[in-house]
Formats: sequence, C-alpha cells, structure tokens
Amino acid sequence: MTTRLIDESLFDDADPPRLVGARCTGCRTVVFPRQDSCPRCSDGAMAAHVLPDRGEIWSWTVQSFRPKEPYRPPAGGHQPYALGYVDLGEILVEARLDIPRRLIRIGLPVRLTTVEAYRDEDGTQILTFAFGSAAEDER
Repeated sequence: MTTRLIDESLFDDADPPRLVGARCTGCRTVVFPRQDSCPRCSDGAMAAHVLPDRGEIWSWTVQSFRPKEPYRPPAGGHQPYALGYVDLGEILVEARLDIPRRLIRIGLPVRLTTVEAYRDEDGTQILTFAFGSAAEDER
C-alpha cells in the first residue's frame, strides 16, 4: 500500500519522522507549525526546530462532530476521535490521540506516531501525526 504524509512541511526527514516547528533566534519562543515571524517578539528570525517525540497529555477531549474543511473523512465517514494538547516541554501541540479512550488521562506519557487521516482517490493512505501511549515502550 502506498502512503504519504499529509503535509511534508510538518515533519523532518528522519525515519520515523519527527515534527518540525520553529524557534525564534531572538526570544527563543517555539511554535508549531512553523511560521515566518515570532508571535512573541516579532524581532528574531525563525529557524527550523525539531520537536521532541515524547511528552505527556496536558488536556484532552473527544472530537464528536465533523471538523470544518479541509477535513476529509475516512472511508465510512467521520467517527469520533480523541484529541488533546501534548506537552513537549517547550510547547503544547494539539494532536490526535491514538490511545483507547478508557486509558487516556492527564499526565499520561505519550510518543509521536502517525495514523491514517484518509485515503486519496487512488487509494494512497494519507498519514497525519498523532500521539500514542509511551507506556508500551517501557515494558
């Protein structure tokens, strides 16, 4: 099966891929996704900054309704999914949570992964970033 990332600019070239934000060269503020100017000081240049691939759930909810465009539902239509803020130390990143709802809790250690967002017309699996439980890695 052919796969591709939903937006190459969100990731680096590592295997597995890591998220890439930006850091201000002036005040050191970190942002994700990347942007051209600092939201805090507007003075420094923004440089690419690879984000940690591990963090912990800061807060979460369930996305029960279909999101606005450009959302594309998966085959079979929209199904509710867990969505949360993940604390990566320097920044909170909003992401899908690839964890059974009964196991999600604030403070849960998580690790970057990818999940299917949808399939293109030609059957290509389009992957987006998500965070899954890191507890499985420590067994």
